Amino acid sequence: MVKFGKKEEKVHSYTPVEGRKDSFAHGLNFYKLFFIFMIGCVVGYCIEMLWCYLRLGYFESRQGLIYGPFSPVYGIGAVIFTVVLYRFRHANGVVIFLASGIIGGVFEYLCSLFQELIFGTVSWEYSDSPLNVQGRTNVFFAVCWGILGLIFLKHMLPFFTNLIERIPNRPGKVIAWVLLVFMVFDIIISSAAIRRQTNRHLGIPANNPIAVFLDEHYTDEYLKKVYPNMQLA
Repeated sequence: MVKFGKKEEKVHSYTPVEGRKDSFAHGLNFYKLFFIFMIGCVVGYCIEMLWCYLRLGYFESRQGLIYGPFSPVYGIGAVIFTVVLYRFRHANGVVIFLASGIIGGVFEYLCSLFQELIFGTVSWEYSDSPLNVQGRTNVFFAVCWGILGLIFLKHMLPFFTNLIERIPNRPGKVIAWVLLVFMVFDIIISSAAIRRQTNRHLGIPANNPIAVFLDEHYTDEYLKKVYPNMQLA
């Protein structure tokens, strides 16, 4: 609040539902959630790269998709945290931490299961760690999800909400749809390349033009650079 003869000014703190009503991304609509997904993908990639450096002493690719610094697991996680935990935004930090840990742990387990069932591969395996659940998640990473969820809901979400709603309406919608088309392409080509790699290892020949294209452009050596942690299940 500013005084001394000047017109009083108020500083507003916006939340997803109580934001700027004239914004193209007001509330928890498609545009807001899509931009949160994109931001989560990039932030998650950075977190994974930093974690890799702290553990191994060097940077190594932690991309979830072939093209771009994106980790969709974190992007989807950010959307889930936003939709499910928003109602707890004023709750005690312990409640948010516990809810985030449970949601994150279940989500990580399902992501691992989905990857193995659909693509025949795994990107993380915790069987050697204590208190793990079928090697797909463990208590340590549930705690990490809890901390991340608490930080996200209390600090990151309000900040990114303000940032998103400052984008002019028309450019914001255009950017969203361009990114959506690109991400759909990226997800499709990445999924196809990984599935084809699994089929190659199973001895299934390339018997159609798409499989031939994937074999020529997305070789095992190429995919190893993009997904160094990925192994056949």
